[in-house]
Amino acid sequence: MTYEQIKDILIKHDQLHLLKYYDKLTEEQQANLLAQISSVNWHLLELLQNRQDTETVKGKLEPLGALEVSEIEKRKEEFTQIGIEALKAQKVGAVLLAGGQGTRLGFDKPKGMFNVGITKDLYIFECLIHNLMDVVNQINTWVPLYIMTSDKNHEDTVHFFEEKHYFGYNKEFIHFFKQEMAPSVDFNGKLLMEDKDRLSLSPNGNGGWFHSLQNAGLISHMKEIGIEWLTVFAVDNVLQRINDPAYVGAVIASGCDCGGKVVRKADPYERVGVLCLEDGKPSIVEYYEMTDDMIHLKDENGNLLYNFGVILNYMFRLDKLEQIVNKELPVHIVEKKIPYMDETGTFIKPDKPNGYKFEELVLDMIHLMDSCLPYEVVRNREFAPIKNPTGVDSVESARALLQENGVTL
Repeated sequence: MTYEQIKDILIKHDQLHLLKYYDKLTEEQQANLLAQISSVNWHLLELLQNRQDTETVKGKLEPLGALEVSEIEKRKEEFTQIGIEALKAQKVGAVLLAGGQGTRLGFDKPKGMFNVGITKDLYIFECLIHNLMDVVNQINTWVPLYIMTSDKNHEDTVHFFEEKHYFGYNKEFIHFFKQEMAPSVDFNGKLLMEDKDRLSLSPNGNGGWFHSLQNAGLISHMKEIGIEWLTVFAVDNVLQRINDPAYVGAVIASGCDCGGKVVRKADPYERVGVLCLEDGKPSIVEYYEMTDDMIHLKDENGNLLYNFGVILNYMFRLDKLEQIVNKELPVHIVEKKIPYMDETGTFIKPDKPNGYKFEELVLDMIHLMDSCLPYEVVRNREFAPIKNPTGVDSVESARALLQENGVTL
C-alpha cells in the first residue's frame, strides 16, 4: 500500500498519530512502519469498540467425566504399550508454547530462561527438556519438538538453546517457529507505538500456535516424517510430563480427537478452567463463568461434577487440526501493562495496566473438536506452574514441588 492509502485508512480509524514522526524517519524506517500498519487487523479494534470481545454466551453446559488415576493405573500397561508404539514410530510430536517473556517474574528475558535453581543453575527450559528426555530414554527414540517463540524473544531463545547445547537434546529434532503478533491499544482504543518507527506489537496469545506452525511450513514437514498427533504444552509448568506413553496411549485408545491433562481442583473455587461439554461438544468453562450451582454440583457419591481443572497440556489429532486451522477463534481482550512511546517520544514502562492486548487461547480450540478425553494426573507430580514471584503458582511453590519430586535445586 502507498503512503496515501495508509493515511486514508488511519484517518478512517482515527489513528493518524501513527504517522506523527514519519517525515523524520529514514526511508527504511518509513517502509517498515508502513508495512506494520498495513498488516494491522482492524477488525480487532472494531471488537474493542463494540466490546464484543467474544466473551460469548456459553451454550448448554454439562459435566464431562475424566479418565481417573485409579482407572489409568488398572490399564497402565495397555496404555503404555500403545503409547510406546506410536512414539517409537515418531507419530507423536511435541509443541512447546514459549512466546512470552518473564515480565511477571521481574525477568526481562524469555520466560523459559528463568533460573529456578538455588544451589545450581536450573532453567525452566532445562526442566522441560529433562522431562521429555525421560520419554526419549524410555523409548530410545527422539521425539520431534517444535518450540514456538515470538518476535519479542526468538533470537534470545534460539541463542540460549545453542549456548546450552540444547540441554543434551538432539538439535536435529528441535524446530523453532514464531507466533504471530497483534497490536496493542490504550484504554481509548488508540494504537500504541514502541518507537517512532514501530507499533507496539505483542504475541497474539497461545491459540494461534497451529496457524503459526502452518505459516512456518512445518505442517508439511510433520506429514513427511509421519506425525499423526501433536501434544501442546505451556512453558511455565516445570513438573509436567511431556508425551508420556501412558497419556499418549490412553488418548489414542479412546478414539477421541484430542485429550487434555487435568488435575482435581484444590477446592471448588480454584481459579482454573474445567473440561466439560457445551452443546454436546467438548469445551472448557473458565472459573469465572461457572455459577454457584455448577461449582457445588455433585454426583450420587458426593463428588464434585465440575472437578477437573486443565493444566494446558493437550494432545490433538493432526488431521483434525488441519480441518479447523482457518476457523476463527474467539478473541479475548485483556488489560495489560504495555511499554509504549508517549506523545513526547519518551519510552515508558508502566507500573499498572495501561491498555489492551488481543489474544486467542488454545483452550478455545477444544470446542472445535468433536470429542476429548480428560486424563487425570496427580497434582503434586505434574502441576507446578510458575506465574508469580511468590505465593500461589509461584517460583517458591514450584521449587518446593520440584524438591518434593526429587529434583536437586
